[in-house]
Amino acid sequence: MPTVGDIVRVMEAHYPPRLAESWDKVGLSVGDPEEQVTKVAFALDPTLDVVRAALDADAQMLITHHPLLLKGVNFVSTATPKGRTIHEAICGGLAIFSAHTNADSARPGVNDELARLVGITGDTRALDEQTSSLDKWGVQFPDNGDIAAFKRALFSAGAGNVGDYSDCAFHTEGTGQFLPGENSSPAIGSHGELETVAEVRIEFVGKRKDREQIRAAIYRAHPYEQPAYDCVETAPEPTGTGIGRIGRLETTVTFAEFAQRVADALPETAWGIRAAGDPDKPITTVAVASGSGGSFLPTAAAAGADVLVTSDLKHHIVDDHLAASDMCVIDTAHWASEFPWVYQAERAITSELDVDTTIITLVTDPWNLGIRKEK
Repeated sequence: MPTVGDIVRVMEAHYPPRLAESWDKVGLSVGDPEEQVTKVAFALDPTLDVVRAALDADAQMLITHHPLLLKGVNFVSTATPKGRTIHEAICGGLAIFSAHTNADSARPGVNDELARLVGITGDTRALDEQTSSLDKWGVQFPDNGDIAAFKRALFSAGAGNVGDYSDCAFHTEGTGQFLPGENSSPAIGSHGELETVAEVRIEFVGKRKDREQIRAAIYRAHPYEQPAYDCVETAPEPTGTGIGRIGRLETTVTFAEFAQRVADALPETAWGIRAAGDPDKPITTVAVASGSGGSFLPTAAAAGADVLVTSDLKHHIVDDHLAASDMCVIDTAHWASEFPWVYQAERAITSELDVDTTIITLVTDPWNLGIRKEK
């Protein structure tokens, strides 16, 4: 029988946390990794009603796209909405896990599912492709020192991670030279005497955001008073992952026909979809950005898309876009553009673990009435 930790490992293999945006809060927010799980529930939002539905289904774990604790909370008493949700989950023995912007960027991920549903076929590319931002480091270290311990200190600070590989390094042997100054405190050698030492050069990469903690680890773990090291920024490298997708339809359709296709393909909500653009415009190249993707309007237009499918669009942003571009726009309910991912997440779990599952189809889109003027 799998544990919460087993399920977390499968989810993080499919949707690596390193792909999440820096502001995001993904992963296990409630639960014990050692607890056993016989049933997993899947939903988009970890609302109180969804938690209750998962408990009613006898699930021990709930996997959602949106995080439970994306914004900080100061109280978790039952007098607060978040507190009630957390209280009922813990009392019911329900672990809660989320894969958010890491699932948006992963391949396959949320955007791939949306692209498939609206009819994009063949290869796609990320609309906003992530690039690696790595530093290349080199450190000289005495070859009679504890090289293994020094490397462990570097790796603990975030060094040596390349894609899905960790503890990566390379070293070569050589001879170091230095002349200790009058005010120095050399670990090897004497003031005013040129010293040569058999050393190894240890080379590794590190994320740019980890630069200062890696530098601190070098000074902390190195036996020299003044370690010799260098750090060089590498050229950004495309990763193949990223937010949004752009690709082509199998056959060209009009914008009006495509808008109807989107409405038919996505889960139904009270107000359906909104569309802006020439109804007769031929649509061949389609961009999608699940969730709030209004910022990608210029990106999609510059990439040659005939239409962008996204959510949470604002009046002035769309109005300004249409004044500058003939790219059409479809605004879906945020919930509808992302909910189909739960079936993909379910397949990821059942393909690797023997556990029962259930999809909570409760519509958590907050807009529950779509009203037109009576004629």
